[in-house]
Amino acid sequence: MFTYLMATTNTYPILSFIWMMLVFFFFVAVFFAVIWAFIDNFRRPDHSGWAKAGWALVILILPLLGTLIYLIARPAVVDVAVV
Repeated sequence: MFTYLMATTNTYPILSFIWMMLVFFFFVAVFFAVIWAFIDNFRRPDHSGWAKAGWALVILILPLLGTLIYLIARPAVVDVAVV
């Protein structure tokens, strides 16, 4: 399957460019999701210090999977007054 894809992208340069842009934007989206997870983790007042450290390690060791696990496992809303 991949050899067919590579042959197609080499035959048609625009497909190679589109494929490159899709991969690039995927990595950019993953990068920003990981950064957002770090920011959200350290701003949450309902996490203790050890919980923040644990989530930070999970996100650092497994960036994509750790971010997805964090998004699924975290509480939806924290009731905090914004000052």
